[in-house]
This record gives sequence, C-alpha cells and structure tokens, in this order.
Amino acid sequence: MATAALPVTDRFMEVLSRLSERSVEDYYNPYQTFQWPESLEEDRYWMTPELLTVYGTEHFDTLGEETLQRLSKWESVNFYSLNVHGIRELLIEVVGRIHMPGFEVPSDFFHHFIGEENEHMWFFSEFCRRYGNKIYGTVAMSADAAWEPEIENFLVFTRILFFEELVDHYNSRMAKDTSLCHTIREVNRIHHQDESRHIAFGRELVSLLFRRMVEAVPAERVREVEAYLKRYVVYSINSLYNPQVYKDAGIADPLGLRKSLLADERRREHERKAVRKPLGFFLKTGIFSDDTLPVL
Repeated sequence: MATAALPVTDRFMEVLSRLSERSVEDYYNPYQTFQWPESLEEDRYWMTPELLTVYGTEHFDTLGEETLQRLSKWESVNFYSLNVHGIRELLIEVVGRIHMPGFEVPSDFFHHFIGEENEHMWFFSEFCRRYGNKIYGTVAMSADAAWEPEIENFLVFTRILFFEELVDHYNSRMAKDTSLCHTIREVNRIHHQDESRHIAFGRELVSLLFRRMVEAVPAERVREVEAYLKRYVVYSINSLYNPQVYKDAGIADPLGLRKSLLADERRREHERKAVRKPLGFFLKTGIFSDDTLPVL
C-alpha cells in the first residue's frame, strides 16, 4: 500500500489546518445531543417527498398519500442503513492508511474524520434500530481486477467523496424541510454540518491523489479507472431502489416496481440532481472526460 508522498500544496496545508480547527470547535457529543422520542408519527412523511424513488413517475400519483408516507418511512430507514454500511467500509479503508507511507500529511485530520464518522454510524444505526427495528442489508459492488497501489488509494478516497456528496444532497434537503419531524431534521442537519468539512477535505485530497495516479500509471489504466468510477456512481444510485423497502411499504410486486423505476427515464433528471455536484467536480478535475453514465 506504500506509495510516493503526496504532491502537497500550500493550499492543502491551509485547508487541513482550517478544517482541523473547525472539527475541534464544532465538536459535540452525539450520545448527549440526540433526544430520541419513543416513536415517530406514522401518519406523516419521514423523507422529503421529492427525494422518494417514485417521485416524478406515475407511481407517485397513484400510490396514494398513506402508502407514500409509509414508503417514506422505509426509504428513510434504507437511506440511513446505506450510511451505516458506507461509513463502516470507509472507516476500514481510512484506518488502514492512517500514519502509513504516502499519507503522513493528512493523518492528523484522519483522526478527526475517523472519530466523526464512527459517531455518524452510531446515530444512523440508532435511528434504524429504534424506528425501523432493522438495518437493511446491502450488496457490495464487485471489484475489478487488482489495481496498482496508486490507483487503489485514489479509488478509495474518490468513492468516499462521492458517497459523502450523494448523501449530503439528501441531508441538506431534509435538514431544511419543516414538514419532517424534529428528530429527522436534526439527524440530517448534524450530519450535513460534519460532512461539509469532510467533502472540502475529500476534494483536496482526491485532486492530489489523481495527480499522483496519472503520473504513475499509463493513460489506458486511467481510462479504466474512469469507467469503473462511472459504474460505481450508477451502482450507488441504484442502491436507493431497494425492493425490500417497497415490500415493507406494502407495495405489490416490489421487484417489478424496482425494475420499472430503474427503466423510467423520468427518474434520470432526479438522479442527476442528486449527483450534480460530484459529477461537476469529476469533470472539472479531469477524473471524468464526459458526464455519460453506463446502464448496469
């Protein structure tokens, strides 16, 4: 896993210093911050309606208010479950690199990152277990052939960055949605507050890792990396369409509904909105040569 030192810039050092200071200043104890009510109201939305996977299709118009509210509960639990799984995986990867050759400079910030992400995983899992009595499972995206160390390190932090930006699209929207209950708004608000730091850090680190990677591997491998990341973007979006969610919401033919939604071109506009910021970053930095995405 050892690699060449990062091509550290003055900007990167300034960002690290500023974000580390903010992590200390903004620190909170999640075990004392959240006041978990015994239950949440079932006859209201648990997720902003425009964020539901059926939004923009005929299913949103035909399912009825009661079913949509029930669906919003389980899509909310699925969303937080994906956070639990995603955070667990990113923690494994970051812990494996802290104070290792090639990551000497950002390792101090990694300590803040690891601590905050562990706490995020706790409060997302707490929400799922308290109000859904479950954490939905997930299916990992199959890995490509073994990557060179420079590529593997770049991919780890690029996947983390994309995951955080996708999640933050939902967090920032739900944190401001006054139609949602206080507990749901707070979970999303606090996560958004921390993720804003992680995203700022991630963009700087990924930019440096990309520069290091393109200097170390042939152009053909760089194109393979782009293709893999595009598949990862689509895989991440598709993970939001969980047939078990539709089953728990009492919707007939949950597998059929998932298939219908994945094929519905009206969903593409909403998916693109969710990934607009990370795709824009990938294009600006040259990680992506265009914004076309594959069909999985």
